[in-house]
Amino acid sequence: MRADRLVSLVLLLRQRGRLTADTLARELEVSTRTVLRDIEALSAAGVPVHAERGRHGGFALLPGFRTELTGLNHDEALAVLTAGSGRGEQVFGLGSALASAMRKVVDALPESHRVTASDAARRFLVEPETDLLSRRLVTEAVPGTTMIEVRRAVLAGHKLRIHYAATDQEPRWRTVDPIGLVTVRDRSYLLATRAGTDRTYRLSRVLAAEELPEPAQRPNRVDLDRIWRERSARFLSGGDHLTVSVRLNPARREELLDTALAVRAEEPDADGRLRLEVTFQDARHAEWALWQLGMDAEALTPQSLRTALHDRATTFAARYGTSPPAEM
Repeated sequence: MRADRLVSLVLLLRQRGRLTADTLARELEVSTRTVLRDIEALSAAGVPVHAERGRHGGFALLPGFRTELTGLNHDEALAVLTAGSGRGEQVFGLGSALASAMRKVVDALPESHRVTASDAARRFLVEPETDLLSRRLVTEAVPGTTMIEVRRAVLAGHKLRIHYAATDQEPRWRTVDPIGLVTVRDRSYLLATRAGTDRTYRLSRVLAAEELPEPAQRPNRVDLDRIWRERSARFLSGGDHLTVSVRLNPARREELLDTALAVRAEEPDADGRLRLEVTFQDARHAEWALWQLGMDAEALTPQSLRTALHDRATTFAARYGTSPPAEM
């Protein structure tokens, strides 16, 4: 454990230059006293770390000292850095270990690629914390050739031409300025702008893609987590979306969630059923989804949906409440 911490300490000094004991303690999640003992151990082992006195003092390595990590190419390093983006560092309580691994990866890259890979990783966001599409989904496949073109344009900062099949529309070509890529609940999205307007494209609907040589119109620094939260909020609050309060047989939970856009609340009811607050694409979709569940689901609100389901059930009962017409 201490050996790993010593390596992390050296990498921090390699990548950031002079750092105070307090800063190192925060980064390594140890006490200042532990940092000072580790500095002494490094010096005794021959690592050229020295203290700089004064108001802006701290600890630093002599110029030219570096550690080595072999076996990683640029794409592999980018993959590890991407895993640490978004919420990745919180997974399974491995935040400290992942942070240490990421420092080693960055340090192992050639000088010419170091900044590029770190900046590129900020263009990818894995499993952001959001209500949008917070449900179990079937994994959507994206053709490898399409994904390569999209990724190249995102990383290079070039315009991208995509052949996109929007819902209920014929596929057509569009030229966009790519901002970043987001993967959430087994779906992947391209965040972009088109003619200065925000656009979000589901990658499984991109039939073909072509990276263009022209530079994309986009900011040099980007906070994908913030952008995704803002776009998700606008998506859920706009259009004809309908939020429904439902009582549900727990055995049908996954079936309901597979038809919804999002789930905002979920709690057990007194009789063992679930109470959920579910957002659907529109009122017609909500009516269809709940009708499929029969007596296993009850819409509590809005009243307009209850009325629509009542009218449908009444019509259905009337149809089958009489004898069939006599055969000719």
